[in-house]
Amino acid sequence: MVRKFLYFVAFVIVVFVAGVVAMQYWKRELGEIAFVPKVAFEPQNPLAGNAYEDPAMWFSRPGIGTGDPSRWLPAGWQDEPSQVPADAAVFFVHPTSYLAKDHWNAPLDDVQSQARARLFVRGMASPFNRSGEIWIPRYRQAAFGAFLSDGPEAAAALDAAYADVAQAFDFFVASIGKETPIVLAGHSQGSLHLIRLLKEKIAETPLQARIVAAYPIGWPISIAHDLPALGLPACSRPAEAGCIMSWSSFAEPAEPDQMLETYAKSTGFDGTVRGTSEVLCSNPLTGGKGGEVPASSNVGTLVPDASLAEGKVEKALVPARCEGGLLLIGPPPKMGPYVLPGNNYHVYDIPLFWANLRADVAARRTAWKAVP
Repeated sequence: MVRKFLYFVAFVIVVFVAGVVAMQYWKRELGEIAFVPKVAFEPQNPLAGNAYEDPAMWFSRPGIGTGDPSRWLPAGWQDEPSQVPADAAVFFVHPTSYLAKDHWNAPLDDVQSQARARLFVRGMASPFNRSGEIWIPRYRQAAFGAFLSDGPEAAAALDAAYADVAQAFDFFVASIGKETPIVLAGHSQGSLHLIRLLKEKIAETPLQARIVAAYPIGWPISIAHDLPALGLPACSRPAEAGCIMSWSSFAEPAEPDQMLETYAKSTGFDGTVRGTSEVLCSNPLTGGKGGEVPASSNVGTLVPDASLAEGKVEKALVPARCEGGLLLIGPPPKMGPYVLPGNNYHVYDIPLFWANLRADVAARRTAWKAVP
């Protein structure tokens, strides 16, 4: 019972660790007092070259067995008989779980942040667990407060976190078959690192042809200033392989002004200020960019009950419509009280479309296999 309760509490915590997309809703002074580390930045020594050979450096990887949190499924869930396990290898990067301000980067032995990360994995990686291999590394993530600071320490903390993720990715690639297809996925800070992986380690390399799809969910991608550097196009239709799906969820009436202002001031991968450039909005109900689909096409939202002790997959709960770079989901659904100001459903980006995302991954794997 406690574990099930904590699983849904994990959704709550994501509100506080969502990253830059959500941070603009906090009063900056209060956020800095509460979360920004006041200690000097501690440069992170590189991990040992063989660090990720140790199974303890992974929340999920082949061989973990019953203790693998990514293998969780809602009670009673069954895939369609035709949906057999996929042979793609999944690399998933979890969101921020370190809320303390004692360090700019989370120590790997911090008990609370590691426990939270396992809960995030349980809820957010489960749509991908039809794959036979799921690899989810532990890494020295940037502290929550790093997203509230413009100082050099924050940038250094993110670079240090990415260095761990990149090292884990290298080990992942070396460990799977040389022709094994790859699914990339993440949320929030995890998506930020995933996008950088695409730019620095995958685009214009032989790995690019092995990508079934990339799902950097809950982090804005500028179509003009970011997407060209990632090597993969935005997904334009269902069952298309080698493309990117990304969205940020808002109920209506949506009030995203502060979010969009922060985005407009940021710099894209081409070195240009993103400004009012279009944000990629993939629609998980169409499998492509943009579009409007009724709730009847939503085959399963993962919904917690009032006690937060259990959850169920509910059909036809929310629609999806892309507008202004946002994924609009109609009137506020009863997912629980953990919604950001402005009807921002960032915390529920994945649960809102849990079953559709599960089917989307399977369809793209089939499409990848069919490519000559």
